[in-house]
This record gives sequence, C-alpha cells and structure tokens, in this order.
Amino acid sequence: MSETVSFGYQEVAPVEKTKRVRQVFSSVAENYDLMNDAMSGGMHRLWKDRFVRRVKPREGEMVLDMAGGTGDIAFRMQALGALITVADINPDMLAVGIERAQKREIGGLSWSEQNAEQLTFDDKSFDAYTIAFGIRNVTHIDKALSEAYRVLKRGGRFYCLEFSTTLWPGFAEVYDVYSHKLVPKLGKLLAKDEESYRYLIESIRRFPDMLAFEGMIRQAGFIRTNVEPMLGGLVAIHSGWKI
Repeated sequence: MSETVSFGYQEVAPVEKTKRVRQVFSSVAENYDLMNDAMSGGMHRLWKDRFVRRVKPREGEMVLDMAGGTGDIAFRMQALGALITVADINPDMLAVGIERAQKREIGGLSWSEQNAEQLTFDDKSFDAYTIAFGIRNVTHIDKALSEAYRVLKRGGRFYCLEFSTTLWPGFAEVYDVYSHKLVPKLGKLLAKDEESYRYLIESIRRFPDMLAFEGMIRQAGFIRTNVEPMLGGLVAIHSGWKI
C-alpha cells in the first residue's frame, strides 16, 4: 500500500498534504494574526512571550525560526540581539512578515523560503532552532526534526511551541466544543474561510500527545528533552539539546 499521512481527519498522499497545507496558509496569510487573536482571546501573544523567554536568545546568536513567516517569534528574538533567519515554506506568509517588519522598521532579519523537511542550510549553522505552531503542519515530522538536529551546532537548542491535548477535566470538553463548532465559524466571519480553519483545528487533534512528541524529539537525537504544558497541555513548549 502507498503511504498516506493525515490532513486533518483525512488520509491523503504526502505530496497532496504538502500541496493542501500550502493552499491553507496562502488563504489565511493576510488574516493570520487577526484569527490567532480571535481564536485564543489574545493569549497566543502571552504564549509566544513565554516561549521566547525559554529560548533565551542572546546577542549575536544565529537562530533559525522555522515556519515563522509572519515574524511574531522573530521580532521578539531580534529585539534581544539575536541574528534571526525566518524560514517558511509558504511565500505568502513570508510576504506578510516582510511587510510587517517594514512597517515596524525592524531590520536585520533574513527571510528564506524553506521546506522544513529539506533545509538548504549547511550542517551546524545555527545556535538555536525555533518553530511555533508549525510542526503539526509538516508532512513528515520525523524528517523535520532530523533536519533541525542537522543544522544545529553542538550545544544547539531546539524549541517548539505547539498545541497538544489538555488534561484538565471539564476544560477539555469545553474546548473541544469551542474549537470544532465555533472556530470554523470565526474563520468564515473574519477571514471568509471556514474550511482552512476547520483543517487547523483538526490538525491539532491529529498531532501526537505531549509524551509521544517528546519521544520523537529524542528519537531525532536530542537530549535533555523537556515538556512545559500550559492550560493543562492545550499548548506546550518542547525543548531539547544537541551534543
């Protein structure tokens, strides 16, 4: 049988998932941050602040921010003096980030169209690798983790911010109803795109739970892996080190 991968609740060929994910993010690019605010009540900003505090980017460090097209994570790290390469598979997302950087007069960022599974950077190029709310959309997560390991220097740090499954009793059921019933409707109302947001919610449900994903990070070669859950695991910061 030919290989299939999940696209939301559907099983599709890997090349089809890559194509569809590209279409989703091209569709939502212009309204991506507006929808993040609407879906999380603005909490995504606090999650990202906390994420960057964990990364602790330092003056002059080389950091690869993968799937960072709109610049949210990169802007925070650049303000601390790190040298950031913003990479994304989707040129429309990168265009939004570049425009936002110009409007805010944020310079010193490098922008690169990259597939997380096949990075064009040399081995041992970066001090840190970050990816926020992007890895669940990668077709082959194991390949993306392997590439993250490859491009990090010895002693390099891997940090991933991603949705997971909350373990809080009661809250999980409330969030399940909210996400499946209301988020697609918000997408239709605010971004004129119900189906893309339906996929984004379904992709969260299909993503490995916290312990399973931590196991994948270790399998890629990282040590001292750690999981920091927020809201009972609705969102989690994953980390690991390369030696």
